[in-house]
Amino acid sequence: MIGGVGTPVTVVGAGSFGTCLALVCAQQSDVVLWARSSDLADTIGRERRNPRYLPDVVLPASLRATADLGEALAGSELVIFAVPSHGLRDVMRAAAPYLSPDAILVSAVKGIEYETGMLMHQVIEDVLPEVHHPRIVALSGPSFASEIAKQHPTVVTLACPEEAYAISVQATLSCPWFRCYSNIDIVGAEVGGALKNVVAIAVGIGDGQAMGHNARAALMTRGLAEVTRLGERLGADRDTFLGLSGMGDLLLTCTGDLSRNRRVGMGLGQGRDLDEVLAEVGQVVEGIQTTRAACRLAERLRVELPITDMVRSVIDGELTPAEAGEALMTRQLRSERD
Repeated sequence: MIGGVGTPVTVVGAGSFGTCLALVCAQQSDVVLWARSSDLADTIGRERRNPRYLPDVVLPASLRATADLGEALAGSELVIFAVPSHGLRDVMRAAAPYLSPDAILVSAVKGIEYETGMLMHQVIEDVLPEVHHPRIVALSGPSFASEIAKQHPTVVTLACPEEAYAISVQATLSCPWFRCYSNIDIVGAEVGGALKNVVAIAVGIGDGQAMGHNARAALMTRGLAEVTRLGERLGADRDTFLGLSGMGDLLLTCTGDLSRNRRVGMGLGQGRDLDEVLAEVGQVVEGIQTTRAACRLAERLRVELPITDMVRSVIDGELTPAEAGEALMTRQLRSERD
C-alpha cells in the first residue's frame, strides 16, 4: 500500500492551500508542486517561497516547483489536487495521460460543478478511467492555509469508500502539527466542505449588518441543517456533518477572520458591490459559485435550502441583504426537525 515516509508526492495547484499541503508533505517526502504559471514556478525555485499566496513562509529544499504537468506527475504515487473547483475538470483532463493507475488521488477541492451538479470526486470519476475510481480520496475539514503553513495545530478528514486508501494517505500527510482522520463517507465530506462556504457568506452578510450573535448562531445552526438535508439526499451519512468536515469546517469558516467567504458576505451586508469585494479579497471565493450550483442542484432534487437561496438572491442582486433577512425571518412557521 502506498503511503508513509518517502512516498513521491505531487501537489497540483500552487495557490495558498496547495502550497501549504506541499509544505506538509515535504516534512517527510520529496514533493513536486505544479504551478500553472512558469514565472511562479521559477520564483518558488529561486526564492524558496510563494510570493503571491504565502510570501512569509520558507519552502524546504525537498519541495520542487514546475509548470510542466507531465514532469510533475511522472512517477508520483500520491497526487493532491488543490485547484479552484471551476477548473478541476480541465486540469484532470490535462493530467489524465500522466497519472499512474496505482496512484492515490486526493482532492482538496471544495465545491459543486455548476453545469452538472457533481461533487468534486464525481468530476474526477467522470474524467478518469475506472481504474482510478477506488483510489480517490477527499480531504476536508477546518483548515486555513496560512495557519497550516505556520505549523499551527490542524486536524482534517480524509474520506474514501475504500478506507485503506485514506489510511494510506494519513501516513504521508500526518505530522505533529497536521493530524488526519479517516472516513468512508466521501459524499458527506465533500458536501460539508462545499456548503460551509455558502453558510459563511450568509453569516458574513448578517455580521456586515451588525445583526448580532443571536443571528449568527441561528444562521450557523440552520445552515448546518441545510447542509445535512442536501447531503442525506445525495446519500451521505448524517453523522458526518457533526464531524470535522461538517460542524468543524462550518465553525471555522463562519467565525474566522481569515475566511474569504465570510469577508465577502460582510462586504455585501455593508451594501458594497460584489465585484468590488471580490477584487479586494484577491483570491478565489468558492462560495459564490457553490451557492449558485447548490441552488440549481437543490431545485433538481427538490430539496429546500432557504438560507442558500437567500444568499444567491443577494449575490445575484435580486434582494438587498435586509430584504433577504426579512424573507428568512417571515417564512412559514414549522417544526425544527423540518
